[in-house]
Amino acid sequence: MLMRLQNALGRDDLIDQMVLLWGQITPNLESATSVKSVNLIVGYDSSPKSHTALDISLLIAHQTRIATKAHVTVQAVYVLEDNQTSYLLDVLPQKEVVSSGFTNQISLNSPAISTSNRIYTRILNQTNKFASAERILWQARCLAEEWQSYFKAHLRFGCLADELKKVVTTEAASLLFLGCNSPHHPIIQKLKYSCPCPVLGIPHCLYDN
Repeated sequence: MLMRLQNALGRDDLIDQMVLLWGQITPNLESATSVKSVNLIVGYDSSPKSHTALDISLLIAHQTRIATKAHVTVQAVYVLEDNQTSYLLDVLPQKEVVSSGFTNQISLNSPAISTSNRIYTRILNQTNKFASAERILWQARCLAEEWQSYFKAHLRFGCLADELKKVVTTEAASLLFLGCNSPHHPIIQKLKYSCPCPVLGIPHCLYDN
């Protein structure tokens, strides 16, 4: 895949620049000319660097489809790392508050009202985060449509490295693309001993222009 990209861009150093982790190269990747389907996973958060990573993955997917006739799917993964991403029931108080028929006489400073306000604030924050995540993944889908590419979107919750690894494993990914360009990046270090596929970043040459 990267050799085809190198040839298309007229360079001979992209592999050294882009491969941040070799991972465990799967048989599917080694025999890409005969494989029927390929999954490319992209860590996406709408930042310029992750946008570049998605763009490169779509270009590689396009070239791979032409060269191998394989079914190539690009999948964007957005991870919400905030701890406050539990379901609605998880933000309710542990003990139910009973009004006993005197709701109109409860002070605004009472524990019941204070708890209610905290719950409302947390629910509102979660709603805003879901709406933002939806917009981010919609942006990725629009870019994929421009390339007429097969596309899937994942919204995950928890540790970024752990959730990326889970999607890579579940989808039997051939490659994971991230918007970084150094093997010393913290996310690369977290994936260093556990990622089941190669991890690619953004080539340095894109920053030289």
